[in-house]
Amino acid sequence: MGRIKNIFLGMAILMMVVLLLQACASRGKQVRPTARLPKRQLAVMGYTIQAGAFAIVENAVRLTEKLKDQNLDATYFKAGDGLFKVRFGNFASKEQARRRAQALQKTGVIEEYYIVRPEEYAVARRKQYGDEYLRQSLVNSARDFIGVPYLWGGISSETGFDCSGLTMTVYQLNGLDLPRHSATQYDAGDPIDRNDLQKGDLVFFKTRGRGIVSHVGIYIGDGRFIHAPSRGKNIRIDSLSDDYYAARYVGSRNYL
Repeated sequence: MGRIKNIFLGMAILMMVVLLLQACASRGKQVRPTARLPKRQLAVMGYTIQAGAFAIVENAVRLTEKLKDQNLDATYFKAGDGLFKVRFGNFASKEQARRRAQALQKTGVIEEYYIVRPEEYAVARRKQYGDEYLRQSLVNSARDFIGVPYLWGGISSETGFDCSGLTMTVYQLNGLDLPRHSATQYDAGDPIDRNDLQKGDLVFFKTRGRGIVSHVGIYIGDGRFIHAPSRGKNIRIDSLSDDYYAARYVGSRNYL
């Protein structure tokens, strides 16, 4: 009886040793996820109001400021016909946008207006034409702002954008609701390696102050990006390999 008991005890000890060895071995192995996490995606713009058609950019800026005084998120841009126009708001329905536009029209803030539908944005044509179409559209929108003066804080009568105001405007003009500030833009995107950059991705830098990032630009290919560099300078194209930006580069983000 004692002999049988010793056999069972030995087998139990052997099993415990085997299980212990398996557990130790598994600690050294890297656990691979069964599936990639889904990409974070920006919200798509709803119905937007467009007003004005100005040959002089300062007039578009003045209307932009009036709309901001009405607590409306407004921005101006250079349209394909060469005129400066203003877009504002982000409404869930066409009727909501129409009612707001009519109220502003009645008080004399705007005159003629046009309701921009979600399907008119470049992002709505992405399925039909592919990612490259949307990326090129982002680049084209950014190029339209080259030469506009920089202004800290956003858009004003001095006619300019700060760095994150530029990137937000370019994305919104293409139907993607990018956050306002460079830090929140950095947090909203998917990290990508510098070698994997594509047109329309955003590149971030730490050029001053606290925090992870303080500056942002739009990548346009061939190692170059469009940005609003600093006060007193125009929106322009620079290179990631430039000594100044290479030393301050923090990372890149994809939103598509």
